[in-house]
This record gives sequence, structure tokens and C-alpha cells, in this order.
Amino acid sequence: MSDSTQSANERVKRRYLSLTPEQIDSASPEELRERVVRYQRIFKGSQCGFWEWNLKSNKLYWEGEFWEQLGYDREARAVVDTGQDLFAFVHPEDVDTIQKTIENHLVNNEPYNVIYRIRRSDGSYCWTQARGLSFKAADEKVAFLSGVNFDISELKAVEEKLRESEARHERIIAASNDGIWEWNREDKSLDFSNRCWQMLGYEEHDAVMTQGRNRLQVWYDLMHPEDVPRFKAMLADHITKNRPFDIEYRMRAVDGRYRWIKGRGSAALNAQGEVVSMAGSNMDITLLKEAEERVMLAKESAERANRAKSEFLSSMSHELRTPLNAIMGFAQLFDYDSNLNAEQNENIREIRKAGTHLLQLINDVLDLAKIESGKLSLSLEPVLPSRVVRECVQLVQSLAETRAVKVSVDYRKWSNTYIHADSVRLKQVLLNLMSNAIKYNRMGGSLEVVFYMPDEEHMRIGVRDTGVGIPKSKHKEMYQPFNRLGAEGGKIEGSGVGLVITRRLMEMMGGTIDFESREGQGTTFWLTFKKSDQQDAVAPQHTHTPIARAELTISKPHKVLYIEDNPSNIRVIRQFCSRFEMLHLEVAEEAFLGLYKARTFNPDVIILDINLPGMDGFEVLEVLKTDPATESIPVVALSANAMSFDIERGRKAGFFEYLTKPIDINALIQTLNRLMS
Repeated sequence: MSDSTQSANERVKRRYLSLTPEQIDSASPEELRERVVRYQRIFKGSQCGFWEWNLKSNKLYWEGEFWEQLGYDREARAVVDTGQDLFAFVHPEDVDTIQKTIENHLVNNEPYNVIYRIRRSDGSYCWTQARGLSFKAADEKVAFLSGVNFDISELKAVEEKLRESEARHERIIAASNDGIWEWNREDKSLDFSNRCWQMLGYEEHDAVMTQGRNRLQVWYDLMHPEDVPRFKAMLADHITKNRPFDIEYRMRAVDGRYRWIKGRGSAALNAQGEVVSMAGSNMDITLLKEAEERVMLAKESAERANRAKSEFLSSMSHELRTPLNAIMGFAQLFDYDSNLNAEQNENIREIRKAGTHLLQLINDVLDLAKIESGKLSLSLEPVLPSRVVRECVQLVQSLAETRAVKVSVDYRKWSNTYIHADSVRLKQVLLNLMSNAIKYNRMGGSLEVVFYMPDEEHMRIGVRDTGVGIPKSKHKEMYQPFNRLGAEGGKIEGSGVGLVITRRLMEMMGGTIDFESREGQGTTFWLTFKKSDQQDAVAPQHTHTPIARAELTISKPHKVLYIEDNPSNIRVIRQFCSRFEMLHLEVAEEAFLGLYKARTFNPDVIILDINLPGMDGFEVLEVLKTDPATESIPVVALSANAMSFDIERGRKAGFFEYLTKPIDINALIQTLNRLMS
């Protein structure tokens, strides 16, 4: 064997077996063959690609499963004979990277470690990482460059997903316009994103803003002094007690004004439960805070306006009820006179009718105000509508007779069907619709109340008239307050708020109202309620009886003290008491005199006005209740303060009864009967 052949064989052995010359010389052919087979198994099992480049002969040798996975068998690899041939399989953008890495390794002795894309046999590319070492010959010149390639496509795919995720998060953060911060316990570092400072009007970077100072202290220095303790306390609670860190505070901006920041954060714990880091975000909520402030100012303004409206309505109610008290009071007193002729009695009835209508107008306006302010409360329960309709028919019968309107209701098969409603407000709704159906009907017309069920869960009540109907052009104006659809100048009485109240009440009861009308033929209003399977425990049959004159049922004299400063109201009570010989009246026209007479006159009952000069009725009542000489005397309020909160306050204050003006003589007599019996 020639020397050159022997030298070539030794290189092959050394290349495959990584043996020293001494080991090669001492190994038998069988041992060498066994080692060659073993290393081939290793090459194949590692799924890596092994290569060696003989720089002197420019020969390139490939081995390993990696090349097979790329689709190159031995025949295909044999075509690539030189190192330059390999570059044809490298992505064009990566050739320069490989060449520079080889140059730096050979010249500057830098590690040969390069990542690039290599072409598969099908033309696609995969990512690979190559690592290698160079070996010198006897002349100290680099003779071989040997190394390994392995597939890192999956790693690059993961890196790409992470890069996409990071980019996505950066876009989200940029879109949210929030600032980001992070604190690390190990090195006590605190980093703010530049956006944190930009919120305050600074254009400098975080490092420029803090300039080596404690970042948290710099942040505290810009925080509103009133917010620093609260911020520190919440931060400590989050770290030590794991409470949420979510706080709104003020920061001084570059222009000296304060901006509102919403800070949120979350701490990360180690296995021992210790805080190792904390990260969070800052959001500029200045515009939101300013909007909240505007809303609060608008809310306060609306509340002031609502209070002013309530005060105005209360005042107007009082001012209207005071003169109405004289009208209604004197008119009712004529019921106790027997010397009036028929014409005079008719005149008195007209006065009472007009007074009652005026009182209804006042109550309608107050009802509307209470509904709009949300102060009207309802008691929803199972209600028998047939019973309520029957009561309403009895109440409107006299009105129907004046216009010769026939009222009819078919109660059959509906007498035991219940709905979910407030019985008092249901009666108010039905009375309003039935009264309108009579008032706006033609002479000799008809009013019909019908029941039917559109489905198994609802009941509808229809109020149908044979009036002139409602023009289509007026349909949109039906539920406008104080709009009487052109009837303002007619003879029919009304305020224009009845339908508004009716619709609001229906909505509060969970029902609906609608209508259908034809000009010249009539109108039908439909009320839809939710059916109730439950029945009320007590369902007595109410029957309407005409209001009769009440009689005072006392058999011995009783003394009455009336504390009132209005002369006309005093005259009403004087004439009332003069009609009953068992009543002896004493009047006090101001509060202090009333207290004096309560002690000296020793009355059996005190009738007390609320709006008194110097001391109001509630203060008078308090003095009476704390004085041993008067604490047992029952006190009845008679006041023009008739708002619901006035009545409720009166009951809580300790009045035996709270009567409102205009005075109801029958109610006063019934109260005196209860007190003096």
C-alpha cells in the first residue's frame, strides 16, 4: 500500500471514529468495522446532519439523518462535492451571513455558530443551526472544518409566535394609550414606560425623567399630596394582604395642572408566597373624571330643579287649597241647613261640583309630579278586575245619566280571573278612561267595558265609546301633558293630564295602554295586564252608596280648641261647631296663644293648622306632647300641606289624624266621633 493511500485511509478512520493515531494503529479491522457501524447508528439516531469540509482539497462530506429529512439521499448529496456547492442550497438572503461567520471563525477564531435557511428537495426552506470547529494540519494551517447541523424549524416557529404575540401586545398597549410599569424585588428596580410620562405632558424618556433617582419617589413627588397616603396604603394592602390594587389618583402635569390617573396592578409570588415582582398599567382618566363632574353638576342641577318644582307644587297646592277650603267648607255646611229651597240646593250642588273638579285638577297635577319624580309607590298584588270595574261603573253612573249614556259590562266567565296590579291605581285608571268615554260621547250614546285574553298569560280590558273619535292627525299628541287635543275651549271639563297619568300608571304596574279610533264612530282604549294565577285572600264585594251627611254621635259636651290664623278657615270651623250644641269652640289665632289656651281651656281635642306664624304646627305639637298638662290631649292636623310627604310626616309626628284642606266635613265628623265616643 502506498504512503498516500495509507494516509487517506487514516483520515477516513479518524473522521468517522474520532480516534487518536495510536488507537487506530492498535485497533483490529473487526474493531474498526464495529466502531464504524456504531457511529453510523449514532449519526442516524441523532437526526442531525454531520459534515466536514476539507479546505485543502475543497471536498465536502455529508452524513446523518438530517440530510435525509431534507429529501437528499446519498446520490443527491454526492453531487454537492465542494464547499461552494453548498451555497446553492442556502437561502440567498443567508449566504452572506454564513460566509462572514466562516471568515470570523478562521481569521478571528470566533465560534462557528450560525442560523440560516436551507432548501429542501421540494423547494421549501427550513431553519437550521450549524456549529463547527476547525482543525489544523502539521503545518499549523487550518485543514478541516467539521461540524453538525440540526433542524430548528419548530424553535423558529415558536419564536415567531412569541414575536407576533409581543407585537400584538405592543399594538394593544399602544392602542389603549396606557402606560406600563414594573417593579422587581430582587434589584429594587422600578421601570415606567415612556407613555406614563407622556400622560403628564413630558416628552423625555423614563431614564431622563428620573436621572438615577428613585423612580417611585419621583412619582410620589408628582402625586397630589392628598392622594399619597391612600396610594401607599393600597399598595401595602395589595402586597401584604393580597387585596386588589385599583386606585384613582391625581398627578401634577408639566403645565402644573393635575391629571387623573387610574392605576391597576398585580403582584407575582414565588413558591413561598413572597412577592417577587409587580406589574401594572396607568390610564389617563382625566376626561372621564371631567365628564363625571359635569354629570354630577347636571344631576345636582336637576335635583335642585326637581326640589324647586316640588316646592313650587307644594306651595301652589297649599295656596289653592286654602281658598278652596272656604268654598268647599261653607258649601258642605249647607247640608245641615233645612231652610233652603230647591233652587238654592241646586246652586250649592253646582258650587260643590265646581270645587270638586278644581280639587281633582290639583290632585292630577300632583299625581303627575309624583310619577315623574319617582315618588309614587304602588302595591302590586293579585286583583279581581271585574270587581274594580263594577265599583267604577257605580261611581260614573250619575255622570252617564246626565248625558243619557248607556253603560254595559259583560262580567260572564271573567268574574274569577285575576290580574297583577295595584287595586287603587287600577281604579284610578279605569275611572279616568270611563269618565272620558262619557264626557266625550254623544248624547244617548253607549259605553261598553269588555274583557278578553289575547293569550294564556295576559288579560285585556277595553273601554269602548260611541263618541266622535280621535282624528289621525292627533294620535301622536294623545299622551302629551296638558294637551286636550283642541277641547280646551269647549264645555267639557278636563286638565289634559289624565291620559298621561294613566299611561304612566300602566307602565308602573307592568302593563300597557293603546287605543284604536275612527272618526264619527268612537274610540276604544285597551289596557293589557299580566294575568295572576294567585288569588287575593280577602275579596269582599264593594258596593257604592251615595255620600250621605255624617252625624255627630256624642251625647255630652266636648271642648274643641282650634289653632288657626286664617280668618275664612276660622269662620268655617265656627259655623261647623255652631251646628252642634255639644261642641264648645275656642279659637287661638297664633301658636303661643294656642299653647296657653291648651293649658287653661283644657280642651278635649285640638284642631291644629300647620302653617302658623312664628312656630309651625309640628313645633306646637312637640310642645304639647312634652307638657304634662297637655300631653294626653289628642291633636288633629287640618292643613293645606297635602303632599304625600306632608301627610307621612304628620303621621310620624304623632297627630291623631292628619286631615287636608279643603276640609271634608264628613271626615272631620268621623274623626271627632272616634275621639269623643
